[in-house]
Amino acid sequence: MTSTDTFSALRLQTGEPRPIPEVCTLNRSDLPAGEVLVAVEHSGLNYKDAMIINGLGRLVREYPHVPGIDLAGTVRESTDDRYRPGDRVLLTGWHVGERHWGGFSQYARVQGDWLTPIPDTLDARSAMIVGTAGFTAMLAVEALEQGGITPESGEILVTGASGGVGNLAIALLAALGYRVAAATGRPENTAHLEALGACSIVPRTELAERPDRPLLSERWAGVIDSVGGDTLAHALAETQARGVVAACGLAGGAELTTTVIPFLLRGIRLQGIDSVQYPANDRERVWQRIGELLSAQTLERCLAEETGLSRLPQRADALLAGQICGRVLVTPGSP
Repeated sequence: MTSTDTFSALRLQTGEPRPIPEVCTLNRSDLPAGEVLVAVEHSGLNYKDAMIINGLGRLVREYPHVPGIDLAGTVRESTDDRYRPGDRVLLTGWHVGERHWGGFSQYARVQGDWLTPIPDTLDARSAMIVGTAGFTAMLAVEALEQGGITPESGEILVTGASGGVGNLAIALLAALGYRVAAATGRPENTAHLEALGACSIVPRTELAERPDRPLLSERWAGVIDSVGGDTLAHALAETQARGVVAACGLAGGAELTTTVIPFLLRGIRLQGIDSVQYPANDRERVWQRIGELLSAQTLERCLAEETGLSRLPQRADALLAGQICGRVLVTPGSP
């Protein structure tokens, strides 16, 4: 690829009330500095991507900007001794797609420290069906394990079950032998969630309001929560003694109004999940484990749809509106 070779990208320009998205033609000289040039085969549309496309949360401070917090593909050029042309790599986290141009582009130039080799059990497509959502879900599952929660401990609640994190958390927990209760506000997704491994479906309305007492009847040995807000407060009040709650999202709000009573009287652990700056030296192990636990068939079940660059703004709106069940795979080479 020469400096004059062109490629397509989704670029955001400053606009009001939201950034202005456009599919544009770029060349290599337009890309930001970095040690490794990656030909991007696939990316994924995450909740954070949808926020960025809509200008929410002040996640992007400088425009023009190419979003996309995930990418997977093949190294084309590298000044990092760890990577050579032809290597298969993926990237999630490190504020790529926020502070640094991301994966909604046919090419990306990034730092070598941000890359992870794609394990033999996955390819670029399957890695991006997993993406940040699945990586986060795996870290949440490991938080339960590290807290001593086993399949024998009891039922695990997954909130926001119809979302990408929720779908993959259900699949990972089921693969490990856990009994999963899937909380969703979309009963039409019941068959899909059960196919992923959910043993029961919890209507979102049961958890949507802040509990009227510090402690409610014990229901959950562990919780993976991607909703936050009053849903997280309610789940804490229903978690069993010495249970673990992994908090990994805020789709329902960033505020948490609760009491210390569940922590003092039941010894509950509330564990935050940070997938953005998770240590680089352990990422390969986590990705290897994901590839071993999730079959190709299961990953395809987690896939809601595939799209090119031009439909991303529309799909971002649908994702924020809760209209997509599962993962959206992005192929930058498609229109």
